[in-house]
Amino acid sequence: MSVYQHFRKDEHAFVDQVMEWKETAIEQYRSKLTDFLDPRQQYIVQSLVGQNDEVAVSFYGGYKEAERKRCLIYPHYVEPVTEDYDIALYELLYPTKFVQIEHREILGALMNVGLKREKFGDILNSAERFQIVLAKEVAEFVSWNLKSVGKARVSLQVVPIEESISVTKEYSYLHITASSLRLDTIVAEVYKLSRSKVKPMIENGYIKVNWKVIEDPSFSLQIKDVLSVRGKGRCEIVSNEGQTKKNKFRLSVAFPK
Repeated sequence: MSVYQHFRKDEHAFVDQVMEWKETAIEQYRSKLTDFLDPRQQYIVQSLVGQNDEVAVSFYGGYKEAERKRCLIYPHYVEPVTEDYDIALYELLYPTKFVQIEHREILGALMNVGLKREKFGDILNSAERFQIVLAKEVAEFVSWNLKSVGKARVSLQVVPIEESISVTKEYSYLHITASSLRLDTIVAEVYKLSRSKVKPMIENGYIKVNWKVIEDPSFSLQIKDVLSVRGKGRCEIVSNEGQTKKNKFRLSVAFPK
């Protein structure tokens, strides 16, 4: 039985990467630290490595409720500590009395300095304060090069990881039944839209799966996929609770409040 049958074709390269990480940890008796992973990638790693007798896996994104996390695959005799995840936390300094900035502008600014998305984690926010979770290996580069966000001049100040902005994430849950796991079917069910309306939304790039625009209505969704629908917010496919007698899928979906 092939391991690939449990994952989408476009995930096979990542599956191969995870298997390499696992073999490295087993054969070289050393830990392997990954970049920041989204929830679906974390699920894949847990599925492939989590039950192994020789190595264990853990995730950390700088704070308890983190969405994007670095993964550590390590021999069972190792006891990971926070420092093993090589995470740096920076506070964004800017003239709060004169300008306002938004999460999406910070995200765009980080990408514009040449930073790959997998090199930084969540962007934390409380009122006018923003913090950025970074991989330590790129933290100094970002500190030197990130000089503006939107119309605001900014600078970065390193802060201890234990001083991260307190974020308590709350979710509401929806239980649905769907005839298939097709993207257009699930979006229509979750957001109470007709499939005839959903199809052009997908084809026009209004819907993302795991932060990537998907323009194929027949794209098949999986557990831990994060959906983002322009103008309607986002949700996560939390679990597949089996099928009904009419072979419909029972799914649990979470919405951040």
